[in-house]
Amino acid sequence: MMGEGFVIHERLAADTILLGHSRLCEVRLMNESTWPWVLLVPASPDIREIYELSEEQQLRLMMESSRLSRGMMDAFSGDKMNVAALGNMVPQLHIHHIVRYCSDPAWPGPVWGTRAPTPYTPDELDRFRARMSPILKTLA
Repeated sequence: MMGEGFVIHERLAADTILLGHSRLCEVRLMNESTWPWVLLVPASPDIREIYELSEEQQLRLMMESSRLSRGMMDAFSGDKMNVAALGNMVPQLHIHHIVRYCSDPAWPGPVWGTRAPTPYTPDELDRFRARMSPILKTLA
C-alpha cells in the first residue's frame, strides 16, 4: 500500500527518526525523549487530511493507529494515550501517538510548546527501538 512518489515533509524528517514501515505508513519517533511519542505518516503523496485517503486506507490507518496505541500503552505503562492529527505546522498528514503520564511536565495540558525538546541519546534510542520492535511487527 506504500505510495509511489511519497516524500516525507522536511520538518518531519528533521524532527523525527524513522523506526520502520507499516503496510500504509512510515512509523517515526519524535526526537523528544520526555514522552514516548510516535507518528504514523501515511505513505501517500500529497495527502493532508484523513478523508483524502481511500476508504481502504482510512480503515487501515485506524487499525494501525489502534494497534500502535495499544502496544505503546502496554510497553510504556501510560496513564493516557493522546492521538492527534493537527497539521497546523506541517501540512502532510501525520498522526501523533503520545503516551502521557499524570506526572509528566505538561500534564494535563498539551505537549506542544511546553519546553525545549530533549533529544534521545544513542543508548536511549536503542532501548526505545527494542521496546517498539514487537509493536512494529503488529503493524505489518
